[in-house]
Amino acid sequence: MKIKKIHIEIKSLEDTIREAGKTYEALSKGKGVKKKSGVYFSNVKDMRKALTEKRLTMLKIIKDRKPSSIYELAKITGRDLKNVLQDLSYLNQLGIIDIVDSGNKKVPEVHYDVISFEVAI
Repeated sequence: MKIKKIHIEIKSLEDTIREAGKTYEALSKGKGVKKKSGVYFSNVKDMRKALTEKRLTMLKIIKDRKPSSIYELAKITGRDLKNVLQDLSYLNQLGIIDIVDSGNKKVPEVHYDVISFEVAI
């Protein structure tokens, strides 16, 4: 079984702009560019706000137990439905989870096995 990863990286705005410039330069010269995808934060503080212990626990539960709805996830975690909805919405905006319509339910999904962190120094 192939392990699927989501890449989370912390890098400065300057590094991001420099990388975009290199990509533009390569493309303008007709060179190929390797696709790089992931979730990026400008500092550790922002990453910690996004990936709290409760949110990481939810990701693990979604991956392992595959709840059939957001309501079921709230019951499993013992958390208020409103808070779970807010967390899932935020994680969805970041691209860390998907929320799929399944009839009259919304089902949270995680499509990776590993979260990989990288911090530029």
